Amino acid sequence: MVNISNKVSEKVGGAEGTKLDEDFLLMEKKVDTTSRAVLDIMTKTTEYLQPNPASRAKLSLIGTMSKIRGQEKGPGYPQAETVLGEAMQRFGRELGEESCFGLALLDAGEAMGELGAVKDALDMEVKQNFIDPLQNLQEKDIKEIQHHLKKMQGRRLDFDYKKKRHGKGVLEEEITQALEKFDESKEVAEQSMFNLLESDIEQVSQLAALVQAQVEYHRQATEILQQLSSKLHERIREAQDKPRKEYVPKPRMVLELLPPSDSHNGGLNTTKSPGPASSPGLARTPAPMDQPCCRALYDFVPENEGELGFKEGDIITLTNQIDDNWYEGMVNGQSGFFPINYVDILVPLPH
Repeated sequence: MVNISNKVSEKVGGAEGTKLDEDFLLMEKKVDTTSRAVLDIMTKTTEYLQPNPASRAKLSLIGTMSKIRGQEKGPGYPQAETVLGEAMQRFGRELGEESCFGLALLDAGEAMGELGAVKDALDMEVKQNFIDPLQNLQEKDIKEIQHHLKKMQGRRLDFDYKKKRHGKGVLEEEITQALEKFDESKEVAEQSMFNLLESDIEQVSQLAALVQAQVEYHRQATEILQQLSSKLHERIREAQDKPRKEYVPKPRMVLELLPPSDSHNGGLNTTKSPGPASSPGLARTPAPMDQPCCRALYDFVPENEGELGFKEGDIITLTNQIDDNWYEGMVNGQSGFFPINYVDILVPLPH
């Protein structure tokens, strides 16, 4: 839009505007390309670190909330590896040490937790040594160049206008002053563009830091997974060497025949095994069927600000669906958001 405005202004009165030299125009084009590259690569790098759009939105939400509260750094958001590791460890503990699968889940869960920590380190390293420097380049150096270019274009148009009006009320002294101001602005803009393009080795260093962070992440991840693989193969060997248990059937139900007068079921009496006693701890609160709600399938322990914790079996009132992965709701007087796959919907939210 600025270029279109300039061309229109230059054509006013039929006179062509002052031409800029080819070197200047080439530098201006390279700076523009650099600016677009920085913006796009920052966005794509963030997508590379967090491919899940819901996770990126959650990170952005947490960062915004932290800024509002005046916190320099928001609480971390659990990596997918960490969430998977927690699920593995939870079910591994439920299966117990007598279960080969349970022990393997505990091993895998621990390794996934370590992978999550390594991914956290990658995110932090890339942000500090790649994304932040690029953002600083965009918000300071490139923005300053754009300001100088805009100022130069304004003075260029002013000089062209006064030059056209020479002899029509505009003195030669005014034209000379306008030319000096234009030359001064052009020199400042040219110098700032030159400095940026000549110092692009800094961007190469930042790109090298990105690659080095990836190398370190994959090295540590490979080491963790190789150790896990060795543990799991050891579990397989132990299970194969372990004596196989034989199934021993339990005694069958005893049948007793009683006289018809002593029985209400035609003289047939069976001794049954006592049914499982109902446990008070498993009692469930009836669902409030007059409003959207769900039942918790598992315990959910909140990791971050704004998340809603609950116990297995709790009935949670639904208030909103944030995205495909998160609900917002209330339970026990508390409100917050929680993962969809932790609950079973009883009464869905209205569409």
